[in-house]
Amino acid sequence: MNMKKSFLHIGLVAALLTGCTDKFDEINSDPVRVTADLYDPNYLLSKAQFQYANTGYSQLLFQSMWPQILSSTFNYYSNGDKYVGSSNLISYQNRIWEEDYQAASFAYEMGNLAQSKGLTNLYSMSVIMKVLIMQHITDCYGDVPYSEALKAKEGMTQPTYDTQESIYKSMLSELETAINALDASQPTATADLFYKGDIAQWRKFGYSLMLRTAMRLTKADPATAQSYAEKAAAGGTFTSIADNAFVRADNTSGNANNTSNALLVTDDFREVKWSNTLINYLRVNNDPRLTIIGEIPQDGLAANNDAALAGNRDSSVQLGMPNGYDLRGGATDISNAPGYPGGTGAGADFAAIGKYSRPTTAVYRDVNGPNFVLTYAETELLLAEAAVRGWNVGGTAAGHYANGVAAALQSLATFNASVATISASTATLYAATHPLNITSTEAALKQINEQYWATTGTLFNFIETWTNWRRSGYPVLTPVNYTGNFSNGTIPRRIPYHSNENANNPAGYQDAVSRLGADNFTSRMWWDQQ
Repeated sequence: MNMKKSFLHIGLVAALLTGCTDKFDEINSDPVRVTADLYDPNYLLSKAQFQYANTGYSQLLFQSMWPQILSSTFNYYSNGDKYVGSSNLISYQNRIWEEDYQAASFAYEMGNLAQSKGLTNLYSMSVIMKVLIMQHITDCYGDVPYSEALKAKEGMTQPTYDTQESIYKSMLSELETAINALDASQPTATADLFYKGDIAQWRKFGYSLMLRTAMRLTKADPATAQSYAEKAAAGGTFTSIADNAFVRADNTSGNANNTSNALLVTDDFREVKWSNTLINYLRVNNDPRLTIIGEIPQDGLAANNDAALAGNRDSSVQLGMPNGYDLRGGATDISNAPGYPGGTGAGADFAAIGKYSRPTTAVYRDVNGPNFVLTYAETELLLAEAAVRGWNVGGTAAGHYANGVAAALQSLATFNASVATISASTATLYAATHPLNITSTEAALKQINEQYWATTGTLFNFIETWTNWRRSGYPVLTPVNYTGNFSNGTIPRRIPYHSNENANNPAGYQDAVSRLGADNFTSRMWWDQQ
């Protein structure tokens, strides 16, 4: 699947160029206006997909470290690593809100245009995309505008904040309708970054998204969760890693991978490491991913800053860095961390954290690299959990779990096949020798969701990692309690609302906060039950 160009801009130019005519009296006086009848809504599909997937700092600053996947001593990452506000805290509080509502507006407008042109498949895709994006928003903030959102052109500039319960039930119902309306005999999408318009693939994607959406409700509304999980399984979720949904970036067209770009910034490159929580998990399980995801930099500060120098990927030397430390020389300086290995180099070339594992440059820092959206590994692990709960999703919990583990290992090759490929035989053997523990329901749920955490974390889908950790409670994490933190020494459960909402939409905002209790990082949203 190749990254296409910036379809919105290409579409605008194409519409303008092909609008040439000698019937000047029929042309609107505005020379740059593109009307709905001229505009191809397909271009909005690719815009919505890329905008949603290409998160970069929007998840790096919070969700990469809250669930202890990455770790950093760099003050800029204190928001995530130590739950302490650093520079641009409010900007990052707002970014998911701004970026995802913009992506959702692309999907919504695509749907309006598709309906007006009789493009039924494109309309169904717009609904599926809207649900995908809106789930991101509500999972981060809680009760948010949904039923009246995206309708500013219709005069709804202060939309009601819907309850998360009503949002989830609407999303599940809308997904079901949209999937059922997909029709391979009708025209399909022409600017689709996921599946190039393949209707069968979109059907699988829709049902896989339905499964994930349903499983969010295992504690808040188990009956609805079971009903829709069973519908998704019966409809047909992903069946192999070939079904994985991701968006590959294209730096040559100005659409670089934002996460790779961020991690190539010198301070980020030097000071963002894998958390010891993740590395220890992989090591205890003798996980083949340990030979791929991490590398130890070459000795010295200059080498630590040089992205052109590959590190040591030998699994035996990989060492995760504990969360909650800094480089300030006090009690929380990394040199005081248990098991501190010492630095590398000397004098002005001393690298204090040079012996800790960073994300492998050749795997994770490609500006043309992929952004994962939803994978076969995730769906199989969720089906394993559903089966453990006794729901009718076909197959066995152990079988789904084995499929998920093997798929998680093999999916890494999407980043860079030459250095990140784990063969199917190796992945299958690993899954077979690390079977699901079915001695008790709780033991199985723990194992499944720890694997889900490691899978989404190593695929850099951090918002999903954090979200499923909140839902499942696994793995059991020890919070950081750094001086001055904004979450009372607990791992954040949500992001506060956009900082301008109290001024821009006071009635809606205040209504939502009254239900939530307080607009802070520790309030629990509806599905996030104890």
